[in-house]
Amino acid sequence: MIAARTCFSHSYASARKRFFDAAQARGLQVESHKQRMPGRDKETLAMDVVLDGPPDADRLLVVSSGVHGVEGFCGSGIQVFSLQDEELRARAKERGVALLYIHAVNPYGFSHIRRATQENVDLNRNFCDYAKPLPVNVGYRALHPLLLPEQWPPTLGNKLKVAWLMLRQGKPAVQTAVSAGQYEFPKGLFFGGTQPTWSNETLRAVVRKYAAHARHIAWIDLHTGLGPPGKGERILSARNDAEGLADAQAMWGDDVTSFFQQSSVSANVSGSMLDAIQQECAQADFNAITIEYGTQPLKTVLAALRAEQWLHNNPRTSLRKAAAIKRQMLDAFFTDTDAWKEQVVSQARAAMLQSVDGLNAR
Repeated sequence: MIAARTCFSHSYASARKRFFDAAQARGLQVESHKQRMPGRDKETLAMDVVLDGPPDADRLLVVSSGVHGVEGFCGSGIQVFSLQDEELRARAKERGVALLYIHAVNPYGFSHIRRATQENVDLNRNFCDYAKPLPVNVGYRALHPLLLPEQWPPTLGNKLKVAWLMLRQGKPAVQTAVSAGQYEFPKGLFFGGTQPTWSNETLRAVVRKYAAHARHIAWIDLHTGLGPPGKGERILSARNDAEGLADAQAMWGDDVTSFFQQSSVSANVSGSMLDAIQQECAQADFNAITIEYGTQPLKTVLAALRAEQWLHNNPRTSLRKAAAIKRQMLDAFFTDTDAWKEQVVSQARAAMLQSVDGLNAR
């Protein structure tokens, strides 16, 4: 079996090339949905899609990466490994399961080492019904001035106020207020947008094309940034009720956590991608998990997010300072060690094999 460390990259362009090479080496076609804008290094940006299996398969496993751009460094490596995993491919073929890989759902964020899209939108907060009033996040409204002060690094006074809020309200409450999604501050963190983004509309089109014939669909969405280092928490990400949780646990194990039971490291969010994607797959039995891999402590990850958002809002900062902030951001969402890479790949591989077996039993 190939070494996991050989599947990961240090730039979006090299990650995309590895994805192409792995697919083409196995005779698989890559369908590219290109963005009009170039990447950070003037490279082409695209949401790339590979189907490994018959297009009319009744059973479909979807694996997506880079919904939160910078998190694609991990997700892409897992996808590249999986495309070369002959045991996985053979088992899927034997059981009549097609594998659909969606690489870099948010290619702009991946290339620019941002979590958000080119619209500064958190894509996983963007799948709302915009014909209805958008959610109001009062908790974020109160925190916004503290999270993004005028200068960076923050003053001692700012740091003390943030620490006091953490102590007074508790980390879970602050995490929920910050990360649940907000629709009031376009230059703020976790902004859900005021309309569907390019990535939202493109992903929906991909799903309509590739999932229209499937009667049974399992989806694994790959993320990083929360939880103990290297541990991949499996979080129920569609059908968020007791029946959906039981169904997910039957496929992926009893350790699947959920927002509605408050057993997850992640906060319950508005405008969730996988909740909405079910609408495009109405003909199918559908369930989904997010695998959330830990990297650094929550306060370290939050500090990186704040710094990077400040940089985005203040683009005239020095090159040296900008490079340091981007390095901080990358380190918060990707642990560049062989041990971590092996750990995340092995957990994803186990979940994918479970998915294939679970779909076969439907």
